[in-house]
Amino acid sequence: MSQDDTRNTPNDDHLTDDTADVEVMPIDAEQVADYLGKNPDFFMSHPALLEVMSVPHNAGKAVSLVERQTSLLRERNRQLTLHMGDLIDIARHNDSQFEKTKRMVLALLDSATLDDVAVALEESLCRDFYGDATSLVLFADQPLNVNNLTMIPRSTAGVVESLIKTNLPTCGQLQLVENRFLFGDEANEVHSAAVVPLVKGDAIGLLAIGSHDPYYFQRSQGTLFLSYVGEVLSRVVSRILHEEPA
Repeated sequence: MSQDDTRNTPNDDHLTDDTADVEVMPIDAEQVADYLGKNPDFFMSHPALLEVMSVPHNAGKAVSLVERQTSLLRERNRQLTLHMGDLIDIARHNDSQFEKTKRMVLALLDSATLDDVAVALEESLCRDFYGDATSLVLFADQPLNVNNLTMIPRSTAGVVESLIKTNLPTCGQLQLVENRFLFGDEANEVHSAAVVPLVKGDAIGLLAIGSHDPYYFQRSQGTLFLSYVGEVLSRVVSRILHEEPA
């Protein structure tokens, strides 16, 4: 190897060892002040720092308007940050609800019989939506009671008439007679529920989801996804009822 080649060859040991041995010295307040004095435009290129800094403005015993305005702006920024975090959490929750609802809807659309519908509801509502009990009540002349699927004449559903007439989902704690009508032997364990009327022209049934937690379903909660499921289920059930032989 020539002398020039030796001079131009990088010394890898030197590069690694020297940088590893460098000791980072702490910076004191005087060094910070000295640096800012030499760089007066520092905060022009780093404006975000001003939002978290406290810079008192000497106005004697009176509160400086500048200081007061800065304090208000900083508090407003904090509130907006918290609000943005809440919106992001809501968006994530809604995205999760949409995915669960989509899986349920696809399962319902694939259902060819009422038994398929009952199984799809049971699996989705108990697995994805953490329901403890489900009940599907359909209004038909031929009585039927199998697992969580019940078919009864419309005239025998008087105790849940108020839930039917709303045409909208109802959430919260039900009356004892409503609980027993919808959940039968499981009624004593169901302490809150969501009830969705099924409507296709006229009322054709009710979907009920029960929880052992008295606060799981509350009257103040949103019912957008429940309404959507109710609309899809109404169409699927109506189609199957008209296709099945009497």
